[in-house]
Amino acid sequence: MFAERGFEAVTVNEIAAAAEVAKATLFSYFPTKESMALQGVGDDDLAGIVAGRTTGRSSLEALRAHYRSFAAGPMTGLDPEGLVARIRVIFDSPTLSNATNALLYQQRQKLAEALTAEHGERTAALMAAQISATLLTLQEAFFRQLAAGASLEEAGRRLGEDVELAFDLLAHGHEQLQGPDDGEWAGEGTRPGEGKKPDPADDQKGQ
Repeated sequence: MFAERGFEAVTVNEIAAAAEVAKATLFSYFPTKESMALQGVGDDDLAGIVAGRTTGRSSLEALRAHYRSFAAGPMTGLDPEGLVARIRVIFDSPTLSNATNALLYQQRQKLAEALTAEHGERTAALMAAQISATLLTLQEAFFRQLAAGASLEEAGRRLGEDVELAFDLLAHGHEQLQGPDDGEWAGEGTRPGEGKKPDPADDQKGQ
């Protein structure tokens, strides 16, 4: 119904009638009309991934491993057409867009709190903002691939490539890119989790 008429045009009474349940029953499962359309949005427990990482693994390494695993997985149960339709409903609705932003803000704040103990409040807030923006961009690119007609397998493969590039950028910055939009890593044989990148300043300190 949301995809056919738009979120704002559909009433809760119509949703309840289509589901053949009482409105009170509907609200026992979904506290708001918005929550019916936003299931899963902002549900990734970024703070939990950071807090539960193994000793010796950095926050970025833990998050990279999580999204690398997702991209490499079978993605069973995902309906590409339904997912794209749902995303379009959210984008086309000011109410849902605002609600989505609020959920993503809460997710970012929790991530910042998880990072604060190790990095301090100021740095943690900036790190959380960069990580959250990067993950949102990865998701948008994945949805665009599906909207363009890519199969789940194709979109997942591209997502896997984007995850590696995105976390390389988070870990080492833009200056390590080689060429325009080629996605190749120009670091000296190191990627996050593969060892410390050589620092020219270290050589100067020893002279």
